[in-house]
Amino acid sequence: MIINSISNIAPEIANTLQVEKKKDVKFDNVLTDFIGQVNQTQLDANNMTNNYIGGGNIEIQDVMIAGEKASTSLQLLTEIRNKALDMYKTLTNIQI
Repeated sequence: MIINSISNIAPEIANTLQVEKKKDVKFDNVLTDFIGQVNQTQLDANNMTNNYIGGGNIEIQDVMIAGEKASTSLQLLTEIRNKALDMYKTLTNIQI
């Protein structure tokens, strides 16, 4: 039985499976970017709320969605922080 590579069978699928790797991706950059994104969602939700209160042309459901998105992203960031602290505490308690 001869097994062909995926690029021979479906070249369009093989092209979508190729992922570009960034050369200078570091863990601290990922965390810093994520914190910045969480901050931006918080600011966006705040701006939408102020715009709605001020009588702007915005619907209440959009304000609620932005608020929930900001809340969820903050909860995710908090959980990531908690898991990182637990990992650090576990590593520092390991005795050689």
